[in-house]
Amino acid sequence: EVQLQASGGGLVQAGGSLRLSCAASGFTFEDYAGGWFREVPGSEREPISCITNDGRIFSHDFLKGRFTISKDINKNTIYLQMNNMKPEDTANYYCAASAGRTWRDYNPCGIYYGADYQGKGTQVTVSS
Repeated sequence: EVQLQASGGGLVQAGGSLRLSCAASGFTFEDYAGGWFREVPGSEREPISCITNDGRIFSHDFLKGRFTISKDINKNTIYLQMNNMKPEDTANYYCAASAGRTWRDYNPCGIYYGADYQGKGTQVTVSS
């Protein structure tokens, strides 16, 4: 059974840090790209960052170095380290995995739209 289990969300003050984890089972990040996006009710999905099976990283400009994606193959887990957080980072954060079939310029790694697998979100709230 394929599962993506996101964790690590919570409440943090502005300027603080959180690390999200996304543990996978039923497939391996050695074969699939992994990545993160976020959603706020009533707003469009916002891509964050993705990492390919061979370790290439694609991140969106708005992050300006605040968020860093990584993966641990031994744990079959991807991470999102979020630093200097801002109230506008408040959202439900999702992890996803893709074999790359839906890779497009607007959809690097094939993660943000049409991913093969998507986990349940983890809520992140940043207080001012």
